[in-house]
Amino acid sequence: MKVKTQSKKVNKAWLNDHVRDTYVKLAQKEGYRARAAYKLKEIDEQMGLIRPGQTVVDLGSTPGAWSQYVRRRLAEGGSAGALSGRIIALDILPMVPVEGVLFLQGDFREPEMLERLEQALEGQLADVVVSDMAPNLSGIADTDAARIAHLVELAVDFARHHMKPEGALVVKLFDGGAHAPILQLFKQTFTLVKQIKPKASRDKSSEVFLVGRGLKPAAVTG
Repeated sequence: MKVKTQSKKVNKAWLNDHVRDTYVKLAQKEGYRARAAYKLKEIDEQMGLIRPGQTVVDLGSTPGAWSQYVRRRLAEGGSAGALSGRIIALDILPMVPVEGVLFLQGDFREPEMLERLEQALEGQLADVVVSDMAPNLSGIADTDAARIAHLVELAVDFARHHMKPEGALVVKLFDGGAHAPILQLFKQTFTLVKQIKPKASRDKSSEVFLVGRGLKPAAVTG
């Protein structure tokens, strides 16, 4: 395989690791679009977040692996069963449709997009909000930390306004400058806060996931 890039050795090494990756093979076998499905699966299995009958919002959904996982979890009588609940997914990039999932394409940072998401909820509150959103990283630590923090803050604010008091929020975060203030924000907002590094996250990745469960009374604004 020829890789026409400026860093052929690096890209070849990444491709070789990717092809041999246990979770990549498992995703292909089980019909998931990306190995990321197993990150949410592990978080869900630890925390017991997603159940049939719920309304789930998936932020940063493309390519759709998390929406696929949620769809299977909301199925009655097993992963192939009829959908019991609602799934609303959003991403700035297009997403190939997932059966039973309402997809909205747009930028979550824009007020117009938030309004569309609110309209899609039709006055209902979400049981679970999951966010795999991540900004384009510049390599400048302070700038990237600010971008990451902004996305997480938006997700927290959305949960405060549009999630049930007993609901749960899952966000992706990276170790670095934004970590401490975001952790503090979660502790101020939720009654239970847990940090999880799923086994499906690559060893070299600095990503971690924060789970906030149960909005504190002072945080509820919906």
